[in-house]
Amino acid sequence: MTTTHEAGWAHAAGALRGPTWLRQPADPNDLVPQLWSSTARKAEGVLSVGGVSLPDLVAEHGSPAYVLDEADFRARAGAFRDAFAAYDVYYAGKAFLSTAVARWVAEEGLCLDVCSGGELSVAERAGFPMARVGFHGNNKSVAELTRAVRLGVGRIIVDSFDEIERLAAITAELGATVSVMVRVTAGVEAHTHEYIATAHEDQKFGFSIASGDALEAVRRVTATPGLEILGLHSHIGSQIFDSSGFEVAARRVLALHAQVREEVGVTMPEMDLGGGFGIAYTTQDDPSDPAQLATEMTKIVEHECRALGIEEPRLSIEPGRAIVGPAMCTVYEVGTVKRVRLDGGAVRTYVSVDGGMSDNIRTALYDADYSCTLASRASAAVPVLGRVVGKHCEAGDVVVKDEFVPADLAPGDLLAVPGTGAYCRSMASNYNHLLRPPVVAVRDGVARVVVRRETEDDLLATDLG
Repeated sequence: MTTTHEAGWAHAAGALRGPTWLRQPADPNDLVPQLWSSTARKAEGVLSVGGVSLPDLVAEHGSPAYVLDEADFRARAGAFRDAFAAYDVYYAGKAFLSTAVARWVAEEGLCLDVCSGGELSVAERAGFPMARVGFHGNNKSVAELTRAVRLGVGRIIVDSFDEIERLAAITAELGATVSVMVRVTAGVEAHTHEYIATAHEDQKFGFSIASGDALEAVRRVTATPGLEILGLHSHIGSQIFDSSGFEVAARRVLALHAQVREEVGVTMPEMDLGGGFGIAYTTQDDPSDPAQLATEMTKIVEHECRALGIEEPRLSIEPGRAIVGPAMCTVYEVGTVKRVRLDGGAVRTYVSVDGGMSDNIRTALYDADYSCTLASRASAAVPVLGRVVGKHCEAGDVVVKDEFVPADLAPGDLLAVPGTGAYCRSMASNYNHLLRPPVVAVRDGVARVVVRRETEDDLLATDLG
């Protein structure tokens, strides 16, 4: 039973003790390898990524900064490409997208998911092959759809009857044909946060299989000139570790696939099972590697297709955060350290850094857990339970809820938070008029800015006075 508090989860009874899975480290200087990108190293307490010392990086580029490990990113992309060699693997542009990353995705042989005209424009600027682009979204505008059709994107994932009508009108006007997938909700409750579980019935995405809307959507697409049906698309959520949800979803989606063949007379050539595979944010997370996931998902599809007596469609997956999430960390400078004495004599150590919920909203939005480490020096001090907070005017402005940090942590120290590649920069804001940090890619001892830090001129450019 959880005891709530009017000020939020961070102040609930028992929060001071920390979560049960968090263990006090023998040495707070040590890295926990599974939380960091593959090139992260510590030498005499100084953290380096991609052969670049983070204190040196901050000296040149300032803090806070997102540090993107290019070699790690490419290795994770390649691991999914090779493990799912018989599939199309779609990188999630919504997790993090820039022109440099889009080019890496193309070079590693992956496809790309976009969810807006803005993300599509990044792909276009990067010269990404449009035939390998999929366009998602539950409310694509006429302008966005028109642009996608003109550019020749490989597939549009339709999400409503309104969108089918909208797309029909556009293709008729342009004299074009576009490949379409129908997003379906399989009624599977993924074991994840309710805001990122996307296949249960009561939510905004897709057509319900149970209600019959999904079958009707396929009927309308197949009956519409200019729309070519590719198959069904299912996505059960994000940060998922348990393959049992995919088994149930695949059974229901493949049953609909077979029903379409029998009742509509169409054999759809493809199917997308989504993905949203989890990563390790803390030691409580135990993600599967791509090879294991590929084996499990392939067996699920083979078994269900045999049971239904149908040929296996060509499959595609969407790893979600699993490629970019672990490939990036965020480095901050400590501004203040405050030890707050609470009732009963307990002490809470608040470590304030120069960023916060504007560069990582996930802790406040999803109650997400993160880890951190002292990145600029070694410490011989005992570890104490601390909470890393931002500089925003919100009590819920928390970056790391609970972590053991050296007792001598002081202003001017650098802290690094791993696992910030997905949904941190892409969901960043200018709350309190803070400037969004840069993304600095590192590889083989070289650092280069791929997304520059915002300036006050950027901030004021849209303010017309």
